Amino acid sequence: MTDRIPVFVYADDSISQVGLSSQLRPRPEVWVVDADDIDRAAVAVVVAEEVDEATVRTLRAVQRNGCPQVLAVVTHLDDAGLLRAVEAGVAGLLRRAEATPEKLVAAIIAAAAGQGTLAPDLLGRLMTQVGELGRQVLAPRGLGLSGLSEREIAVLRLLAEGCDTADVARKLLYSERTVKNVIHDVTTRLQLRNRSHAVAYALRHGLI
Repeated sequence: MTDRIPVFVYADDSISQVGLSSQLRPRPEVWVVDADDIDRAAVAVVVAEEVDEATVRTLRAVQRNGCPQVLAVVTHLDDAGLLRAVEAGVAGLLRRAEATPEKLVAAIIAAAAGQGTLAPDLLGRLMTQVGELGRQVLAPRGLGLSGLSEREIAVLRLLAEGCDTADVARKLLYSERTVKNVIHDVTTRLQLRNRSHAVAYALRHGLI
């Protein structure tokens, strides 16, 4: 039992919940837990018709109740639902029609290992949406997908090289006040403590 992955199954209707649980119970890779033991689950599987606001609330509630990884199995999935699921932090997303026991178990194993599961066509749709987000929303505001502008990245890169405020201002042809404002904007927006924390954040996320 200790080698099996504890899994919690949730669905709005009891037929779906019982049906999916019955498919998983015989599998030697997983161990289905009930609602009282949700905090013991390593992965939760949430079954829904679509990823609407109610489903998003369910996904987040399951995570708050102690389940670190969540898979969503949905009947209907449009582009808006795909983006909602990703924003809600799901570890994997399966169409209900394609959710065979084998694929479910494979997705559960991947989620427990900190990996994601997404069909190739869904990944392509997601990448298209992310690209449109960058072009239509972030670019007009001078931001990239990282949430940082080119100017902010340039400042952080020079700080990482050991430059002080005056050095950064001279190299980028800015005033020292502008450099200080850039640093202040970054630390405030990303809730970072100081410029060193900002540099560490940028390095850790591969931004510089």
